[in-house]
Amino acid sequence: MAKQTKFGELKKVFDLLHGPKGCLWDKKQTHKTLVKYLREESREFIETVNKNSYSHMKEELGDLLLQVMFHSQIAKKNGKFDIEGVIDGLIKKLKRRHPHVFGAVKVKSVGEIIENWDRIKAQEKADAKNNR
Repeated sequence: MAKQTKFGELKKVFDLLHGPKGCLWDKKQTHKTLVKYLREESREFIETVNKNSYSHMKEELGDLLLQVMFHSQIAKKNGKFDIEGVIDGLIKKLKRRHPHVFGAVKVKSVGEIIENWDRIKAQEKADAKNNR
């Protein structure tokens, strides 16, 4: 039997919170009602970075992950996407935008890496706009 990861446990916690016997407050939230918390948690994380406080960064990153999980859970309930889709999209994006690691592109500097990233990102945005 495979050992459950902490991420798997977190997913189960969210399923319980949003399930039939879950938290009424959590189940009433929407993407819009949660925006203020996302802003607040982002601001708090930035403050900890500026203070170079790793113990607080860890906590604030957890709070940001809470927001990602919460929004993904709401989308899952609405049949739009789930956290696995978010992670899959991120993996694909990272692989696309790092062709010097995951492909055959050769780079000589960080500047070239940034140029490639920006070019690939711009192409992705243009492709997305054309596919609307």
